[in-house]
Amino acid sequence: MNSLSKLADRQNISSRLSQLLPQDLALWGTMSVHQMICHLDDSYKVALGEKYASPATGFLQKTLLKRLALNTPLPWGKGFPTRPELDQGNGGGSPPIEFRQDVDSLLSTLGRFCDALPTPHLGHPIFGTMTVQNWMRWGYLHADHHLRQFGR
Repeated sequence: MNSLSKLADRQNISSRLSQLLPQDLALWGTMSVHQMICHLDDSYKVALGEKYASPATGFLQKTLLKRLALNTPLPWGKGFPTRPELDQGNGGGSPPIEFRQDVDSLLSTLGRFCDALPTPHLGHPIFGTMTVQNWMRWGYLHADHHLRQFGR
């Protein structure tokens, strides 16, 4: 399964992110490509302990949903709500500033996420307790989901 712990998968995500253009249009959802870049940057910063996202964990989210999301080969579905602090549509996420600058920030944050997750590992706001392996799988799937949203 794809994971940011694998160099080829990390390079694939980085390359796809680098190819994004300000005029890319979403195939679904309401975020602009620029908002999506900021959303991903914010999401990796949550894992690094640099940004706060309120927990929304319940028993089913920490068990069944987590297993389904991280351990099945199916692409993630559309329309799953994010935490308010990461929601670009409601002003909860970091605002877009300049497209290339924000892409560079995301690529830098992605590198830190892949190389330096804090120990002990922080919990995911929805999935709860996560191992490094869980975080690396989530990191790939989350980016892949949003890149597919923009046809990348």
